[in-house]
Amino acid sequence: MSLIPYALARPALFALDPEHAHELTLANLERFQRTPLECSWAQPRVEDPVSLAGLRFPNRVGLAAGLDKNGRAIDGLGAMGFGFIEVGTVTPKGQPGNPKPRMFRLPEHKALINRLGFNNEGLESFLANVQRSTRFRAKGGILGLNIGKNAATAIEDAASDYLKGLEGVYPHADYVTVNISSPNTANLRSLQSDAALKALLDALMTKREELARRLGRKVPLFVKIAPDLEDSQVQVIAQTLKDCGVDGVIATNTTLARDAVAGHRHAAEAGGLSGAPVLAASNRVIAQLRAALGAGYPIIGVGGVLSGADAQSKRAAGADLVQIYTGLIYKGSALVREAALALRG
Repeated sequence: MSLIPYALARPALFALDPEHAHELTLANLERFQRTPLECSWAQPRVEDPVSLAGLRFPNRVGLAAGLDKNGRAIDGLGAMGFGFIEVGTVTPKGQPGNPKPRMFRLPEHKALINRLGFNNEGLESFLANVQRSTRFRAKGGILGLNIGKNAATAIEDAASDYLKGLEGVYPHADYVTVNISSPNTANLRSLQSDAALKALLDALMTKREELARRLGRKVPLFVKIAPDLEDSQVQVIAQTLKDCGVDGVIATNTTLARDAVAGHRHAAEAGGLSGAPVLAASNRVIAQLRAALGAGYPIIGVGGVLSGADAQSKRAAGADLVQIYTGLIYKGSALVREAALALRG
């Protein structure tokens, strides 16, 4: 187990601005990964192998995209016991994201609001970081690379950015996630609509087949969707995923709903709400997807996992694997082990 209990470090981190605390933590993970100081947060990985989308995951618990947007600390995060890690979202060109402040804690609700806006250093820097982090994968960890579009790219030209992203990350990924569900890039969620989604996925699947022939390996493609979808929209998305031959779905991203945090001083902040308040909405979408997609179609559940019981609720709804992000901020790396043990067997 890690040498420093997170409960001791959390008050100091929560005394800082949320984004500053995030960057400080990530910088330390990057600096001290693969050094003896890594033992201060490392813990044994729970072994619970499962095969999904042609990949062998060491256990069912992963890190959601967004925490390490530039892939700086893959090995350091991997030492926490994750079976898989997803980094990004990366865009073809680096961009600063939205103006600060853009991240807010809601501790009473075990939640965060962020409107970061795909802030990242761009594809070239991202890939350099990914290639430097070899230990996590050498120990059997699965690495997902999450792609998006630049804010300056018109929504009607979004496919060009996703195709550039796919071509760039493909040789280095165990799976690729297409992020069309962030609420913090203007009009991005419109890509979840019927015609727009089919056009984008058709283009990406054609490019994936070309890359598979050229490189001699077929990398699974996942699509990440929002929790703020009507039942009919979920049905359309499920059918489109099947029709286009997409390998799996990640459900869900952050929510725009504020019912669960009404009255909180940050409730009116623009951006996506994550953490405990999104658990039920995420599970609803997962259950609808499972019913529409049938048994055997890969679903990764994310949103509101802050305990082993929460992880089990994702499995009960129909998810094969589970990802965490906000729960890691509130509970620390012990949550990784707790969730993996709850899902084992």
